[in-house]
Amino acid sequence: MTIRTWILSFAIVLTGWVGLQLLVMRFTDVAPGAVVLFPAENFIARLPTNVAIVGGGANWIALRSDGQNLGKDLYAAGAWVVLPAGLPGCLPLS
Repeated sequence: MTIRTWILSFAIVLTGWVGLQLLVMRFTDVAPGAVVLFPAENFIARLPTNVAIVGGGANWIALRSDGQNLGKDLYAAGAWVVLPAGLPGCLPLS
């Protein structure tokens, strides 16, 4: 395999993984938290009352909610990219 093939393969896998994460937040309620990338200017003011900010940086905000429809609420508040956070992963916790 050439370097070009490796780079293309990596790009395809990364795009697929991010796409899957976006779909998880849009259509399910499995994640108790979320990371919003590149939030709108008035995003925090438009958050629902059941959503708490737990962290953040220059271009991202980490949020948590005990309610349902977290992803849909964040998109409605003006988020462009919402990724799940707080999921246990594939391995069971012991």
